[in-house]
Amino acid sequence: MSVPYDIDDTRPTQLGLIVLQADETIEQDMRVLMPPDVEYMISRVPSGTSVTPDTLREMAGNLTGAAALLPRGAEMACVAYACTSGTAEIGAGNIADLVQAGVDTPHVTDPVTALIAACQHLGVTRLGLLSPYIESVSDRLRTVLGDAGIDVVDFASFDEPLEERVVRITAQSVINAAQDLGRETELDALFLSCTNLRTLNAIPDIEAVRDMPVLSSNLVLAWHMAQLAQAPLAADLPFRLTIQVSKPVGSSR
Repeated sequence: MSVPYDIDDTRPTQLGLIVLQADETIEQDMRVLMPPDVEYMISRVPSGTSVTPDTLREMAGNLTGAAALLPRGAEMACVAYACTSGTAEIGAGNIADLVQAGVDTPHVTDPVTALIAACQHLGVTRLGLLSPYIESVSDRLRTVLGDAGIDVVDFASFDEPLEERVVRITAQSVINAAQDLGRETELDALFLSCTNLRTLNAIPDIEAVRDMPVLSSNLVLAWHMAQLAQAPLAADLPFRLTIQVSKPVGSSR
């Protein structure tokens, strides 16, 4: 027996997130950064257990398929590819093309595009960079930021290629590494790179000690997705990068 039903076609803001297979952190961070009335939907993209330029570039072949697995009935105000080093290797413009080939969305972003937009918003041109990864991976990111007018004036790394170890690096290790980063030069902000590195709880402590904005891959990505979707971040976040702007800034599309 068929029974009648009604349709409620009202929708909250809906966001898509393409997360690396190896990432254990960003979904937990998004629960903190996004308010409850914003829906974010996850797809996973195959990724290597170790992070090298080659394994990062290999993800390009799977991005369209990962984007196509996001719900077809949703209306994605923005879709983000959640890999900082992968964006530096593949290129933000290429990522936007690959994602939009798989899902209908007006905006595509990524941690590098988001970082550049956040730096422009905050007036940051001189950056201290902390990365978990080996030098060959981090060097490409530094080049991309330099091409965008953001000078990485000091750099430190945990030199860890394995994702399963990166995610186990403690927040206190991040705080310790950031204490002296760039103290011998003039900095506008610090950036903690990698969506899988557990940085969110470390940021308020570092900002208090260093008296400057401290940005992370997941923080800038959530902030930029909110800007592009014209949605708020969660209320009362203890970070300097929570100021809303009046119109979208810095999209890959």
